[in-house]
Amino acid sequence: MIASGVNSVAATNDPTAHAEVAAIRAACQKLGTFQLHECELYASCEPCPMCLGAIYWARLKAVYFASSRHAAAAAGFDDARIYEELTLPPEVRSIPSRLMLASRGVEPFEEWARAASKALY
Repeated sequence: MIASGVNSVAATNDPTAHAEVAAIRAACQKLGTFQLHECELYASCEPCPMCLGAIYWARLKAVYFASSRHAAAAAGFDDARIYEELTLPPEVRSIPSRLMLASRGVEPFEEWARAASKALY
């Protein structure tokens, strides 16, 4: 085992303090990398959309979980709304999002694409 994490959302008043994110952060710190290609994650429940995003960004090799998101929903931890919201166009989500400065917003990405030395992720 390289690292572990626990859910500390309520203890820290941090909605991003899920166990999976904490474990990923600790593993990256310990290994000195932001990509965990050879690592596997074990969780008590199917990861929520936020944790799933972190898992994909970290490039984990595999994820194993003991309970489904449906069992979590039955206990009051319902991520279904977030999964549904992600399939909607940004402007019709329950928290509307709007593209602004589209012509200028792409400039940092164009500059990054041209950079000779960059950390690909």
